[in-house]
Amino acid sequence: MTSTPAQAGNRLYFRQMLSGRDFAVSDQIAREMVNFSYAIGDRSTGECLLVDPAHGVTDLVEILAKDEMRITGVLATHYHADHIGGALWGFTLEGVVELLDLVDVPVHVQKEEAPWVARTTGIAESDLTQHSGGDVISVGGVDIECLHTPGHTPGSQCFMVEGRLVSGDTLFIDGCGRTDLPGADPELMYDSLQRLSNLPDDTVVYPGHRYSMPASAPLATVRQQNYVFRPGNRQQWLSMFGG
Repeated sequence: MTSTPAQAGNRLYFRQMLSGRDFAVSDQIAREMVNFSYAIGDRSTGECLLVDPAHGVTDLVEILAKDEMRITGVLATHYHADHIGGALWGFTLEGVVELLDLVDVPVHVQKEEAPWVARTTGIAESDLTQHSGGDVISVGGVDIECLHTPGHTPGSQCFMVEGRLVSGDTLFIDGCGRTDLPGADPELMYDSLQRLSNLPDDTVVYPGHRYSMPASAPLATVRQQNYVFRPGNRQQWLSMFGG
C-alpha cells in the first residue's frame, strides 16, 4: 500500500513511493530494484523536494501533482544509477536528467559525491548544489538535515526530518549497503552506522530499497533486529563485512 501524505493540519508532507508498484509499474528493472523515492515538503506552500528520482520520473511528477505539490528540488542520497538515473547493466535508467527536462530545480548532493554524480548523470559539478554534513535544506517552512554517511559511497548522505530518517543505501531495515563497489569503504560504513545508531530510538527509518517486508521501522527495532548492529566493535564488524 502506498504511504499516504501527512494528515491535514500537519505542515510536513512526506510520501514514500516504491518503484515497480507506485510508479514505473511496467518497468521490469524498476520492479527488480525495488527502489524507494520520497517526497518531502511543506503542505502550506505546496513545495516539495524529491529524493532519489529514478525509473519513471514522469510518474513521480504526476503523483505529486495530484497531491497539489510542486517539485522545487532534488535530494540525492548517492550516485548509483538506480537512485539518480544513468547506465546500469547495459541499460540507461531515467533519473535526474529526465526530471530536469520537466522541472528546472537544483540538485542537492553531498560535496564528496559531486564528481561521482557528475560522471553518472553527465550534469556538470558546477551545476550541482553541494552540501556538507550538518547542512540544513529548507523547503517552505520544513527543515531537512543532511547527514554525511560515507561507506557505501564516499558522499552517501541521509536526510533527517521531524523524526524520520531517509537512509538511502546506508541503512536498510535489514542489512546495509554494499561495501565492495567503487568508492565504498567498510571502515567508513562502520562509523556511519554507529552514528545512525546513536539517533533517538523513536526515529523512523525509511530505506532506499524494500529489501524486507516492512517499508519502514523505528530505529530501536532496526538496531535490535538488523544483523549489521550485532558485532560489538570495529574489529568484529570488519571481520564480518570488511572483505
